Amino acid sequence: MLHRYRDNPRERRSLANNPSKQATGVWSVLAEPLNLLLVALPIAVALEWMHAPGIWIFIAAGIAIIPLAGLMGRATENLAEVLGAGLGGLLNATLGNAAELIIAILALWKGPAMYPLVKASITGSIVGNVLLILGLSMFVGGLRFNKQTFNATAANMGSTLLGLAAISLIIPSIFFEVVKGNPAVKDPLAVAHLSEEIAVVLIAVYVLSLIFSLRTHKHLFAGDEVHLPTTGEAHQPEWNPRQAMSVLLVATVGVAWMAEMLVGAVEHACEAVGMNTIFVGVIVIAIVGNAAEHSTAVMMAWKNKMDLAFNIAVGSSIQVALLVAPVLVFVSLLMGHPTVLDLHFSQLEVISVVIAVGTLALVAPDGQTHWMEGVMLLAVYLILGLAFFHLPVEPTAISH
Repeated sequence: MLHRYRDNPRERRSLANNPSKQATGVWSVLAEPLNLLLVALPIAVALEWMHAPGIWIFIAAGIAIIPLAGLMGRATENLAEVLGAGLGGLLNATLGNAAELIIAILALWKGPAMYPLVKASITGSIVGNVLLILGLSMFVGGLRFNKQTFNATAANMGSTLLGLAAISLIIPSIFFEVVKGNPAVKDPLAVAHLSEEIAVVLIAVYVLSLIFSLRTHKHLFAGDEVHLPTTGEAHQPEWNPRQAMSVLLVATVGVAWMAEMLVGAVEHACEAVGMNTIFVGVIVIAIVGNAAEHSTAVMMAWKNKMDLAFNIAVGSSIQVALLVAPVLVFVSLLMGHPTVLDLHFSQLEVISVVIAVGTLALVAPDGQTHWMEGVMLLAVYLILGLAFFHLPVEPTAISH
């Protein structure tokens, strides 16, 4: 479940006999439809330079992050092939949500006023991957195939790991309510300390899950690759290591640059359209950080590779919950802010994660799906999105 599946590199190379589809190098990738959105990068820079309204900078920077995140993932995938199955799988697993992590770290850098936005982006990534992306994949794949199947054992493990994630959000929130106003509690940072301890547990579970999925039980997560025919051709990555590393570095710098603009303009964007900060984090920023990966999950479902689509969607949620969120707790601690990012989320955020995990548990056990299950997942996501949208706007949520 923790393999970072995107487009299958072997499948891309199987197009070698079709000249109209054969890739010719790094530069040819820029002509692909998703990467045409890179035109938003110079637009965002120009808008920033001209001190344009924040809403337009926010939109342009958000659009630019989408293809940059996709290039980061593709470069990571190519480096992973060079490193071999073990180190390659580890690299893919740890860098799978790098774009989201960069956005969150830059938001943390601006101080505690941004903590609600960071927490909302964590919630949005977990809920969005499970409900929106998996639901859309099931719906799109189901329109073409009457029934699609996936590995039920791996899916159930993913549901269990996400259940742990839900527990990690529930406990700090319950603890906060218990100690709030209790004169017996002398430590004002009790919730923060509890969050740091839980973060250690989550990272430990994440590391053990990597060992489980990449080494001891990797056959459960092989997906469709185990059925690929042998062509006799050398198994070569799409890009050489130097090209892949160059793309990864340039894309990472680009994401960081655009993320800084995005975070800097978020307050003005919220004011311009009357949206609350939580909605922007849960819906908008979460979708921006995952859009490239999301498109791949839907494409895999359309090709009747529901194993890969399921692993992309649920595996990304697991990584956010067990790695990204704990890492952000410790990053905020190192930044030396007066208060540390904790794992105490709002009630609606906690309930949303619990609902998403519960809904996943309903569709995962049988190992098969159809388009109506996709509709139901999308409906749950829409309902939760409406709830976040109608939260009252708090003008002091983000301040400088």
